[in-house]
Amino acid sequence: MRIGLVAGPWIPVPPVTYGGTERVVDTLARGFAAAGHEVLLAAPSDSACPVPRVPGMRPSSPDALNFSLSELSHVARAYEGLQDVDIIHDHTLAGPLYLHRPEGVPTVTTIHNLIGEDAVDIYRAVGRQGAIIAISRDQALHAPEVPVTRVIHHGMDMSAVPVGSGRGGYLCFVGRSCPDKGLLEAITIARRARMPLKIAVKMREDDEVSYFRDVIEPMLGSNEEFVGEIDNAAKYRLMGEAVAFLNPIQWSEPFGLVMIEALATGTPVIGTPIGSAPEIIEPGRTGFLGDTVKLAGYVEAAAALDRASCRRAAEERFSAERMVDEHLQLYRDLLERRTLAGLPHAVAVHQNL
Repeated sequence: MRIGLVAGPWIPVPPVTYGGTERVVDTLARGFAAAGHEVLLAAPSDSACPVPRVPGMRPSSPDALNFSLSELSHVARAYEGLQDVDIIHDHTLAGPLYLHRPEGVPTVTTIHNLIGEDAVDIYRAVGRQGAIIAISRDQALHAPEVPVTRVIHHGMDMSAVPVGSGRGGYLCFVGRSCPDKGLLEAITIARRARMPLKIAVKMREDDEVSYFRDVIEPMLGSNEEFVGEIDNAAKYRLMGEAVAFLNPIQWSEPFGLVMIEALATGTPVIGTPIGSAPEIIEPGRTGFLGDTVKLAGYVEAAAALDRASCRRAAEERFSAERMVDEHLQLYRDLLERRTLAGLPHAVAVHQNL
């Protein structure tokens, strides 16, 4: 197949530090190419993903994150260069609604965020013209009126992720500086468990900076070590030496890529049973889920879990190969016109959940 991929305009593919969606796009592009398919990637010009890329794209623009004009301009340039492909997988919000897509070429879109009230209208319109991938059953069930074609969990390349010893004597938190990610709760959990906490957070946008300055920084004490935003190698070392990874999210996160990254390093996850977490964590094998106030009580049990079992679970359920294969099968179904598009939307959704 000749596969066109469209990433967003704001972060290069792969990301240098934070960027879950861009990391997934990079993994798909490499996986498709390794499987013998032709891949053409529309991504910011400073991307380093080793596949052919659409020429004429602009550099990444993190300062314009979520600005509509930035995305629309990016999409127009992307589709100019995707006229000779068999299928297009678009990871932007605006792209699947773009008027000048190549005629007759199936378009797939992945929903990477929670399907809010406004997004429902957009994805209902997208579903009339193309296939929609949800990244967790929980995400899809939050908006049953959106015609989800498949649920495909994220995966990652674990070949370069070392399994750590877990003997660092600390807990760790990796995420964004915002209330939803549960950083404040992580600090409380670590203190109740009498365990040091190492904190690595993305803090670029104004709201992230203000949350950290106004809420988190006044809380920091001798039990916490703030390490800032770190690259993948440093992140995997941080996770791998931690006794457990804290993920007390406070919102219905569609998919917590950071959880499978922790499992890949052999580190169990302690978190809240919200969003996709119950689809990722196997209580008693790869971590523990519970109410925030109870999570400190799981630290000792998490420390006793088999780290090799955590890694095996990640490899068995969340490998790049599995994710790539499931995407390719959907593409084949669409190209062969063996798709759920002709079934009632409710049937299509529930068959895939």
